[in-house]
Amino acid sequence: MGTVASPHFIIFPFMSHGHTIPLLHLATLLRHRFITVTIFTTPVNAPSIRDFLQDASISVIELPFPKDVHDIPPNVENTEKLPSMSYFYPFARATKLMQPLFEQALSALQHPPTCVISDAFLGWTQESAQKFGIPRYFFFGMSVFATTMYQLIGIERPHAETISLDESFTFSSFPWLKFTRNDFEPPFGDLEPKGLAVDFMMEQAISFSKSSGMISNSFYKLEPRFADYFNKHLGPKSWCVGPLCLAKRAMTATLSQTDETWMQWLNNKLTQKQPVLYVAFGTQAEVSAEQIQEIAKGLESSNTCFIWVTRQNVLENLQGFKNRALIVKEWVDQNQVLNHKSVKGFLSHCGWNSVLESICAKVPILALPFMAEQHLNARMVTEEIGVGLRIMPRNGSVRGFVEAEEVEKMVRELMEGEKGEMVRKKVKELGENAEEAMKEGGSSWSTLGLLIDDACARKL
Repeated sequence: MGTVASPHFIIFPFMSHGHTIPLLHLATLLRHRFITVTIFTTPVNAPSIRDFLQDASISVIELPFPKDVHDIPPNVENTEKLPSMSYFYPFARATKLMQPLFEQALSALQHPPTCVISDAFLGWTQESAQKFGIPRYFFFGMSVFATTMYQLIGIERPHAETISLDESFTFSSFPWLKFTRNDFEPPFGDLEPKGLAVDFMMEQAISFSKSSGMISNSFYKLEPRFADYFNKHLGPKSWCVGPLCLAKRAMTATLSQTDETWMQWLNNKLTQKQPVLYVAFGTQAEVSAEQIQEIAKGLESSNTCFIWVTRQNVLENLQGFKNRALIVKEWVDQNQVLNHKSVKGFLSHCGWNSVLESICAKVPILALPFMAEQHLNARMVTEEIGVGLRIMPRNGSVRGFVEAEEVEKMVRELMEGEKGEMVRKKVKELGENAEEAMKEGGSSWSTLGLLIDDACARKL
């Protein structure tokens, strides 16, 4: 009798840091289950992927990124290198030109693939998987909460009754939650959404409906109402296998980072018994120089120690931080910063990866969203799961200019106030739930096992 080959999972991340990292964590988890894993990417992205994985047993196959594509600057293979987010959808659409090469590479694999796990923005891989008679699961790097709300606004259209962008409305299934059209990234909150973004997402929605399911970087206890609702009323089936950032914690804990300037600074603050606020707004948000300066003034007035990771050069002009602040312009290991014992709060844009990392580190969030589904995440963090507070713009809208006084007030509240104490307790509880979910026998651990079984059973 011949031996049965182990399952072979193909993983194809979208070329964006925040989309790639969770799928690399998933690759690590699959290897722990003795699954053969092959990752597809482009030549520019491959070195950082190999470096991150540090696992030669996971194959990385490079496919050339399309050349001379209209509307995309030359030699850009990652969204972080785009001059602005206005190039995002042309970039995402250009990936479809890789389809013939992807299929050629799949044909050439010695070990036949069992399934494809690809980013939701690589909808064309659904067609490729069908050609090979294998299931495709799409990875959506958002909460099930945000994914549900984006689907419901198109189905229920409660915002059609509103007059202004800031008038509140509710969904019939979740009447306790209030939203405004401004909570949804333009043009998706428009009464008649149209344009490149809408056309692109409609294409992806068609591929979602044909797929074998959605892999969610979440855990059941974090958003049970929304996971249940999504699976019962929307679909395709959502598999909550996260928080994926916990997959690598055991490995990174052994790495010494004492030589890093920021680590030394945090160690000093711990010795001095000075709590630290971590400030970071991700790599994609476009924040005006005026807004950055206003946030800096608020932080300065709060008398709180803070470490701010930013690419913005405007901070060089600001004086008066003295030894209370450290401005970092190179890459830092966000997980390590959040897990440092001196860090007691996170002023965040509420990108989903950052929300999960903060929960896993049991650090409460001060929400200041800017783009994509961050406004919905901010609502979830503050109003639904209660692990954070929110900085609000002066005009009463969720989108607008945030003043230094509001920043100062909310930083003090998070770090020293009663509300800060309440969210600190809640984030500790949810952080423990996250750890339980990922342990052997936990909900996410078990769901991953069921997903593997599902993929093996579906392969034709």
